Amino acid sequence: MNVTIDLPQRPNLTDRVARVATELFAPTVLTGAMPIVIGIQSAATARLGLAWGLMAALFCSVFPRCVVWLGVRRGQLTDRHVGLREQRRAPMVWGLLSVLGGLAVLIGFGAPRPLTALVVATFAIGLTLTAVNLVWKISVHAAVAAGSAAVLVSVFGPPLLLLAVPVVALIGWSRIRLRDHTPAQVLAGTGAGLVISMPIFLVLA
Repeated sequence: MNVTIDLPQRPNLTDRVARVATELFAPTVLTGAMPIVIGIQSAATARLGLAWGLMAALFCSVFPRCVVWLGVRRGQLTDRHVGLREQRRAPMVWGLLSVLGGLAVLIGFGAPRPLTALVVATFAIGLTLTAVNLVWKISVHAAVAAGSAAVLVSVFGPPLLLLAVPVVALIGWSRIRLRDHTPAQVLAGTGAGLVISMPIFLVLA
């Protein structure tokens, strides 16, 4: 009698690249890094900017990430990227409340205007995605990546497009490659990030 044992297949190189891109540029990573970059760039000194940036990152990234981590640990969420649309509402609402709290702290203590503008844009993107998510799964990865790219280009100039465009495209491709989103969901997320973040940031900063 012959017994066949099916060994688990290792992901190919393309899938590994997609997974690395998805993890490296996850929304919580970008919303944690962006306040630090903008804080340092906009404050009177790098040390003060770092302090402001870390405070903003605490509310925009760390607290929301803890909510998701607890949800996964308790079995309420399937994974840290919250792949099921039906599970996204509660973490997104808690994330919005956290960002709103951070915004109140930044305004109350007189944070640099560009940093405050970034957090307002972050809240606006989150609010839009939360509303869309009620009826349709939209790519948060793509929205946050595109919004971050728009802000960075606004601050550091058009030459940054040479880096920003390929990175945003890579992130969108990774979400499609891993079958976490359809092309339409990625395009919608990218468009939302661009349309929301750039006008808000330019007006408020």
